[in-house]
Order: sequence, then structure tokens, then C-alpha cells
Amino acid sequence: MTTSASRSPGDKFLSIYLNDHLAGATAGVELARGLAVVASRSPAGPVLTGVSAEIGQDRATLLDIMAALGIRPRMYKRCAGWVAERVRRLKLNGTLGSRSGLTSLIELEMLQLGVEGKTAGWRALRSIADHEPRLDPGQLNELIARARHQAEQLEDLRIRTARRALGAG
Repeated sequence: MTTSASRSPGDKFLSIYLNDHLAGATAGVELARGLAVVASRSPAGPVLTGVSAEIGQDRATLLDIMAALGIRPRMYKRCAGWVAERVRRLKLNGTLGSRSGLTSLIELEMLQLGVEGKTAGWRALRSIADHEPRLDPGQLNELIARARHQAEQLEDLRIRTARRALGAG
């Protein structure tokens, strides 16, 4: 592990960048789990359960990558992601005390945006992997492909949910 005296500005920025992604991943895991629970008895249940599990695995992989790079996770950023997800639940959705179809649509859109952000993060790491021996280009390629598949699955669910929530089916 490098000391702070031997770290380059790039190392500092990489630490900030990955800790920001960790905060987003923490919020994403919570959001995905919540969606999977709500949808557990619907046709979307199996897809959301699978996506939720993969998002949790991706967060764990991010922590492994950070450890390999000698980057310490910042607790305050993880907590910020967790708190942001809890605060998001307070947003009014057109009904009091219950979920509406709009709630599911907004949550799916938020989760899909999170997956797109995660994909961008994996791609950013992949762009430096050929010059950073602690990164595995093959692993990053697999993470990118999995994130793209997650985004496709979420897009299908989002469109079906939009039709129901917005009055076209």
C-alpha cells in the first residue's frame, strides 16, 4: 500500500472517484432491494430479484477493486448514499401513505440511471486498466457487459411500468 506522501494526484482523484461510486452503489443496492421486495409477487419479481442480487455483487466487487488499489472506503460517503436512499423514500408520489404506479416508475428510472452511472465507472476504470496492473481488464469487461444487461432488463420493466402508470395499459 502506498503512503500519502508517495501518492500521485491521480491516486487522490481515483480515491475520490471510487468513493463517490461507492456512495452511489450503496444507494443503488438499497433501492434495488426495495424494488425487488415490492415486486416479489409480480411478473417483474424474478427479474428485479436477479438484478438486485447482481447490484449487490457489483458493490462488493467495487470494494474489492478499491482494496486492490489501496483505496480506503470512506464511511461518510457510504452513509451519505444510504441516507440519500432513505430520504428519497419520503418523496410524495400523488398518494398519501401508499405506493402508486408512479412510485415504481420513478424508482425504476432512478435504478436504471444508477446502473448507467455504474457502467460509466467500470468503463472509466477499464480505460486505465492497461496501464494499472492492479486492475483486471477482463474482469472490468465482464462488469461492463453485466451492467449493460442490467440496464436492458430495467428498460424493459420501465417501459411496461410507464404504460401502466401513465394510462396506456
